[in-house]
Amino acid sequence: MIAEIIMNSNVKNLDRTFDYNLPYDMEDKVTIGSRVLVKFGNIKELKEGFVVNIKEKSEFKVKDISKVEEKDFVDEPKIKLAKWMAKRYFCNVSDCIKLMLPPGTGTNNIANRAKEKNIKFVRILKDENEIEFNIENKKIKSEKQIRALRFLVKNNEIPSKDLEELADVTNSILKTLEKNGYIEFYEKAVERNPFIHKVITKSQKLQLTDEQEVAYSAVEDSIDDLMNSEFLLFGVTGSGKTEVYLQLIEKVLSMGKTSVMLVPEISLTPQTVDRFIARFGQNKIAILHSKLSIGERYDQWYKIKNGEAKIVIGARSAIFAPINDLGIIIIDEEHDSSYKSEMTPRYNVKDVARYLAKEYSVPIVYGSATPDMDTFYKATKGDIELLELTKRANNANLPNINIVDMRRELANGNRSSISMKLYENIKENLQNKKQTILFLNRRGYSTFILCRDCGYVAKCKYCNIALTYHSKENKLKCHYCGYETIPLGYCPDCKSKNIKYSGSGTQKLEEEINKIFPSAKTIRMDVDTVSKKNSHEDILNKFKNENIDILIGTQMVVKGHHFPNVTLVGVIFADGSLNIDDYRANERTFQILTQVAGRAGRGKDKGEVIIQTYNPDNLSIEFSKKQNYKLFYDTEIIIRKQLKYPPFCDIIIIGFSSENENNVIETAKFVYMSLKKKIIEDKLKIILYKPVPAPVDKIKNKYRWRIIIKCKFDEGIINSLNKTLCELKNKNIKDVKTVIDVNPTNMM
Repeated sequence: MIAEIIMNSNVKNLDRTFDYNLPYDMEDKVTIGSRVLVKFGNIKELKEGFVVNIKEKSEFKVKDISKVEEKDFVDEPKIKLAKWMAKRYFCNVSDCIKLMLPPGTGTNNIANRAKEKNIKFVRILKDENEIEFNIENKKIKSEKQIRALRFLVKNNEIPSKDLEELADVTNSILKTLEKNGYIEFYEKAVERNPFIHKVITKSQKLQLTDEQEVAYSAVEDSIDDLMNSEFLLFGVTGSGKTEVYLQLIEKVLSMGKTSVMLVPEISLTPQTVDRFIARFGQNKIAILHSKLSIGERYDQWYKIKNGEAKIVIGARSAIFAPINDLGIIIIDEEHDSSYKSEMTPRYNVKDVARYLAKEYSVPIVYGSATPDMDTFYKATKGDIELLELTKRANNANLPNINIVDMRRELANGNRSSISMKLYENIKENLQNKKQTILFLNRRGYSTFILCRDCGYVAKCKYCNIALTYHSKENKLKCHYCGYETIPLGYCPDCKSKNIKYSGSGTQKLEEEINKIFPSAKTIRMDVDTVSKKNSHEDILNKFKNENIDILIGTQMVVKGHHFPNVTLVGVIFADGSLNIDDYRANERTFQILTQVAGRAGRGKDKGEVIIQTYNPDNLSIEFSKKQNYKLFYDTEIIIRKQLKYPPFCDIIIIGFSSENENNVIETAKFVYMSLKKKIIEDKLKIILYKPVPAPVDKIKNKYRWRIIIKCKFDEGIINSLNKTLCELKNKNIKDVKTVIDVNPTNMM
């Protein structure tokens, strides 16, 4: 038998199959998806590959497979998915397969995977009557030995460390008992449980409102009929979308099938997990996200693979969980940009979900108060069934939203980040023992350092981007490559000391709030404060349970969180997302403002939202005040149609980067001419723009150019782009990285 193997490599030339002989003694062990080690070329050490097909014979003289990994493998359906992704996202098949492997799996060495955690246990070998007889007849005299044995009689088996502590005995005492044949030591694999410290009161399912019942019934019918249907659960913030999810998952659970629940941010996962544990208990649930340890992720992965967990909750990568009995896919906050990968493979989780839902004949539910324009457009066309929740749960009112024109604040002499209205509302909230969230989508202290005499701006030495000042460490940091340096205190160009720290980040805002309200207890949540394990959960729990008055944070505080005592939300600088070089600037601004406003007034008290802006007449800001998504959509969709932007086309960016700018330019021009030729020959409906430098034209010491394409993404476009990549490979321009990104979330 011959195995067709794809090597585990990101080298484009190796993205093809190689034939290897399958030794007789391995035939029962190797299946499609198996991970194997083989001799490859003239390389001395064994190389890793994945079996993608098995056939009778080969036309080549082939080597034997050297070793097969029996445990960690993907199955045939996952190989099929990997091939589909590789073609669609212009990457190697092995890049896609690696997304589906157990966490901690080594990229080049099978032995590097995260092993099971084994603990030394003790168990008793003799029955209680014999032990008590020997104690009475003084065959066992030591009090500590007697204490250990009687403890084991009651508990049968226990980790040896726990026995030593609980029975107050030493390891030497246990060794003596082992020598005398009373006990034995053995190793046992234990699950590293990320829920171990959670103590959650069980909840009961709620009575659905009329709107919730209509939504639930529509999806339930699809589940019962094994239909591959798509639904948009379009509900205002706080309308009870999660309760619908819970009851749909309960339905799927009753059928013995597995549900996948995706959330966009790791910071959302703890709160979601808490609600699911309260409803279903810990044993049925597995979570997958990057903030777990590798060992925890490894155990959770196998809990799913072994069928022990029937509810999978996680961020984007959880879509690749090893599930064979899929019943439903739910994508909460479906508009969120984190569902699109910015690294190879540059997949969109919604594309992968549609593929899997079709394969398993199951429904997908997208949930959002501010849907992605493309999703809502499909809903208006009938491609996705629209399910609406127009009222908040428990009849809670939507918050009042106030727009503050910061130009007037400046004219009145207020140069702080806090308008007078926001100041008065925070003050009132503190007096009433209510909580406040302040949102500013910039981390750090100051956004850039400027010399007032010559105009010099401190920039990263590797990227063409301004450095951000972080006051706590007294460092300038690049948020693109991580470069750090200490500020000089003077201008390196003109030697002037007339330096201004311009712009505000969350650090500076926190300092300002602490000065204005010295008695207020504050906590900050941004990338700088959530780097440690469980830090997301710790911050959210402190805010909820420890009488913290004000939570200051970036985008991670705006999505999905439920804090009943929050009655005030302040948006410090609403214009930040308006000033990006992206056709979605208005959409993102509206989404962020609506989502952050949704954190206020979710309890019994009315909420208040204050949006500070220098552009109060901007349509996205005006519509967010009205909290009217449909009004925003109806206006924005006309602009998109006129300018031929998604959803009326797809945008593809072909990016080129290298330390050699001439090679970048040569590559970009070659790809442009190749595509231009194919447009004419194949009569492709493509708008092709000439290559130009990227908006941020240098990152990590690499020059960046790009080509933008507008088209309807289909098989013809995919094939043409893949042919062009093959031609480029044959041209062999050295050291230029070429990346094709379909509908990227970041146009920079």
